[in-house]
Amino acid sequence: MKPANVLILPGWEGSGEKHWQSLWERRHGYRRVEQHDWMHPLRGDWIARLEDVLLGCDEPAVLVAHSLGCILVAAWASVSRNPQRVKGALLVAPADTEREEVGGALRGWSPIPLDTLPFPAALVASHDDPHCGIERARLLATAWGSRFIDHGDSGHINAESGLGSWPEGHLLLQDLIND
Repeated sequence: MKPANVLILPGWEGSGEKHWQSLWERRHGYRRVEQHDWMHPLRGDWIARLEDVLLGCDEPAVLVAHSLGCILVAAWASVSRNPQRVKGALLVAPADTEREEVGGALRGWSPIPLDTLPFPAALVASHDDPHCGIERARLLATAWGSRFIDHGDSGHINAESGLGSWPEGHLLLQDLIND
C-alpha cells in the first residue's frame, strides 16, 4: 500500500508535532486529512472532506483515527455510498461526544452513529482516558464491529501519554494494511 493512501484523521484541535499521528506522518509519509477548522469542527464539513480525499485515492485507504477522528469514521461510514474506498481503520481513543461536559463545543457530533462499520477495524482504548470511559469505548467497538484492544492506563493515547512514535500502535496499523 502506498503511504499516501494511509490517511491520518486527527481529532478536535488537530494533532500536535509530538503526537504519534504527526510522527507517523513525517516518518512514513502518511497523509493527514486537513480539515477547514480544527477548533470548531462541523460534522458535515469533516465528512465531506474525508469523502473528497477518499475519492482521490488510487486504491482503498486505511484510516488512522484519533479521538474525534474515530467519530468521524463512524459518521462518514453511516452516510457514504463509497465504503469500498476503505480497506480498514485503526480507531484510537474515541471521544465520547455524547458526554454532558462536551456540550456546545461538539454539539453537531451527537448522537454517535452505532452502525457496524463496513470494513475491518481495531479500536484501542485506555482505562483512564478523560474523554471516553473504557466501558463506553468497549460499547462503541462492539457496535462498530471492531476488534477491541485494551491499552491499560494510557490517558488519551496522545502526546501527553508519553508514547513517542508508539511502535505498538504502528504494528496494529501494519496488521490492518496487510490483511
